[in-house]
Amino acid sequence: MGVVYLVGAGCGDYDLITMRGYELLKKCDVLVYDSLIDSKFLDFVKDTCEKIPVGKRAGQKSAKQEDINNILVTKAKENNIVVRLKGGDPFVFGRGGEEIISLKENNIPYEVVPGITSSVAVPELSGIPVTHRKTARSFTVITGHTKDDLLPENMEHFAKLKGTLVFLMGLNNIEKITQSLIANGKEKSTPSAVISNGATKNQVVVKGTLENIAEKVKENNVKSPAIITVGETSSYDFSRTIKLPLDNTTVTVTGTKRFSEKLQQKLYEKGASVTHLNYLKVEKYNQNRNLENALKNLSDYSLIVLTSINGAEIFFEKLIEYKIDVRKLSNIKFAVIGSGTAKTMENHGIIPDLVPAEFTSLALGNLIAKTYENGKVLILRAEKGSKDLTEVLSKNNIDYDDIKTYDVINSSKSMEKEVTTDYITFASSSGVEEFFKNNFTISERTKIVSIGNITSKSLLKHNVKDFITSQVADTNGLLSAIINDVKFRK
Repeated sequence: MGVVYLVGAGCGDYDLITMRGYELLKKCDVLVYDSLIDSKFLDFVKDTCEKIPVGKRAGQKSAKQEDINNILVTKAKENNIVVRLKGGDPFVFGRGGEEIISLKENNIPYEVVPGITSSVAVPELSGIPVTHRKTARSFTVITGHTKDDLLPENMEHFAKLKGTLVFLMGLNNIEKITQSLIANGKEKSTPSAVISNGATKNQVVVKGTLENIAEKVKENNVKSPAIITVGETSSYDFSRTIKLPLDNTTVTVTGTKRFSEKLQQKLYEKGASVTHLNYLKVEKYNQNRNLENALKNLSDYSLIVLTSINGAEIFFEKLIEYKIDVRKLSNIKFAVIGSGTAKTMENHGIIPDLVPAEFTSLALGNLIAKTYENGKVLILRAEKGSKDLTEVLSKNNIDYDDIKTYDVINSSKSMEKEVTTDYITFASSSGVEEFFKNNFTISERTKIVSIGNITSKSLLKHNVKDFITSQVADTNGLLSAIINDVKFRK
């Protein structure tokens, strides 16, 4: 028998989830998730995790609650660790109780992990406190949406309350809600606000009074998901005053999961809203006789070349798999491309001997040729690795084995094909090739950022001429290129 964890994802951006929830995501076998969650949560689970979307977005088709209950029970009975990831908190209009009743009826072990509820956090992050001394001593959370699209019950009671009223899922009913509150005695001039896409970089806040907020929502074309607040604190502005260099900047990141996660985090910390266009997947070559023979005969080599973080990680994984003692590496030198690959080596206790100043295969080949003494070179890299490296070695009569340990493949089945963000980044030539091969397009407003000259050459092959090339071929280089361009545009 498996288990089910009902996890509150928090509201808005992914980093508002609890640490307990994050750890459960990393180990679950099945993820059953709402549509109102940050897509980055899907990157936290194992590659083997089964991901089951169940909708629950207002106004759109979604799974029936009974079907969701059945999925949880069925997957748990298949001996899985199941995470039911719910927006906000499971028990604040999240139907967590209904799911637990079903689990109890079927004797499924479960646990609830609280989440930050949008009823407090969304107004708070937009600068509206739901309570404030001498202004609002209480707040009331109300569902603004019912199955039959009716008004919430007890509107007469709510109209008489002195504290802050917070309506969830009520945007479609905003006219009915405001008119009913006024009809039941609430002052027309009562400050009111609507926060759309709260707790994200795409947040929109519209403020007004109970009398005109519905009209302002129409004028500003405010969309769900949104929260309505009514009360004196709605006029406050306690929003953050710390400014970040990429505030209000949207970026699409392409590339493999490992590289993209690193770049995403750096962009996010600088204020950007980031989307990962996850069409590239690393496929390791598990049955690799050439690699096995090479690693079991390490004494044949004087230098090992690793051109990427993925290649370095696979190298150490295979040492363990083939039970090869790392002490056999004591007389072997290492050459790598990039600070990230060098850092990966250092994390495993090895300081690379050769790291070119320019992070390209050509620069590494020239550095090896310049410093080469004798012996055989072992190159471990991707299937579509640049020919520049081996051409330089061959030209200098350096003996080498070039072994492919993984491939970067396409996984773009059901993705939106047009990129409309402010920027899009490309981290490899293969990434560019797969992008255009799979008919992705880039809007005229989107600025393209290339990680280096080889990637830029691939863009030129596809008649893309207007792009930025980062001065340093790593995540920091891409980040700096975007920040500098944003400053220039301002």
